[in-house]
Amino acid sequence: MGFSKRTRAGGAAKDVLSENSPATIAPPSSTIYKAYRYEIQPTRGQLELCRKHVGVARFTYNWGLARRIEEYKETGKSSSAITQSKQLNALKAEEFPWMYEVSKCAPQEALRNLDRAYKNFYRRVKQGKKPGFPRFKKRGVARDSCRFTGTIKVMHRKVQVPRLGRLRTKECTEKFHGRILSATLSREADRWFVSVSVECEIPGPRPVRGPVVGVDLGITAFAVLSDGTSIEGPKALERHLDLLARRQRQHARKQRGSKNRRKSAMRLARLHRRVRNVRTDFIHKVTTRLCRENQTVVVEDLSVRNMMGNRSLARRIADQGWGEFRRQLDYKTKWYGSRLVVAPRFYPSSKTCSACGQVKVRLTLAERTFTCDVCGLEIDRDLNAARNLRQLSTGSSPGRNACGDGRRPAMPRKRKRRQPSRKQESAVSEMITV
Repeated sequence: MGFSKRTRAGGAAKDVLSENSPATIAPPSSTIYKAYRYEIQPTRGQLELCRKHVGVARFTYNWGLARRIEEYKETGKSSSAITQSKQLNALKAEEFPWMYEVSKCAPQEALRNLDRAYKNFYRRVKQGKKPGFPRFKKRGVARDSCRFTGTIKVMHRKVQVPRLGRLRTKECTEKFHGRILSATLSREADRWFVSVSVECEIPGPRPVRGPVVGVDLGITAFAVLSDGTSIEGPKALERHLDLLARRQRQHARKQRGSKNRRKSAMRLARLHRRVRNVRTDFIHKVTTRLCRENQTVVVEDLSVRNMMGNRSLARRIADQGWGEFRRQLDYKTKWYGSRLVVAPRFYPSSKTCSACGQVKVRLTLAERTFTCDVCGLEIDRDLNAARNLRQLSTGSSPGRNACGDGRRPAMPRKRKRRQPSRKQESAVSEMITV
């Protein structure tokens, strides 16, 4: 059963792959970026170096953020990653000699990440969105990771990175053709991973010869397809809620700073990792099957962030992973030769009759069966929405159009973007100086 807030019609379906190109013509080869992620088995010496690298990256990020805040208070301007890297190199010998134990890539890439965080902050301010000023990273709370550049090699069951040497992997490394850009070392609970970023060129995929499928996302069932197939989701978080609550209570009773508390925190982190892995594995399998077997996949442009404002359904919506599902469909359709069509955000797929095209004035979330007042059609609400999405792509909507009348659906009016006022600019400057 789906959950949606589709109340008004408007706009046209958006073709993510290409707007007017036929699906029978294979696109030319293109350059893409891929990441190959492996779990590693570091030795004791390598494990200690891994911890030092992520620690230096975290310290450098916090050092650069504090220095930028001070500079903004004094001069009203902020420096760049290159300038801060030179400043750090001048202070490293006297104040931070322990940084020489790790690769130079760890502090350099941390400052570049800080530079990127500032650019995203200013971009959101100009767009009028919630700014989200960069925050300090706390040990044990922030994600432990650092990035390497330079000489990186991938061998059989081994990945070689600067300073750490050859890291043995728990699985066979794939043979890939392309230019290695970087390698990212990260930790999840008690496991370490290395992700190799590669720039490679892939030939144009052959177009998929298959049907057009509409996908209606929901909560009770993860998705309902236009052919009547219902895909049940794993509900990873819901299945582990009792165990998660029990481990959280056990962790809260442990004395702060004790070894038992660290062990309890590790057990809790392992459980969260398992929940995430179950959800990610399911979404990868579903998106791959949809892109390989169907010529066109039609989905809705859901505002997941706004839906999360519903206190009763926020946790279940987050457990489904709709945003990750849409993200994977976006690039997998280009890999396998299929097409992704995104319906307008306010397209009334649930309120429109898939047989005659009549639009109901009111349809509550509690009504799980759609009943048409004109033709008398009785059908499952989610299946009706999925069929409307499929018809939106093929252009075979019932009646004169998808809304059931002789006119085109009204296009949503574009609101003019207002420039930030002086009060907003002063609020941003106060946020930076905090």
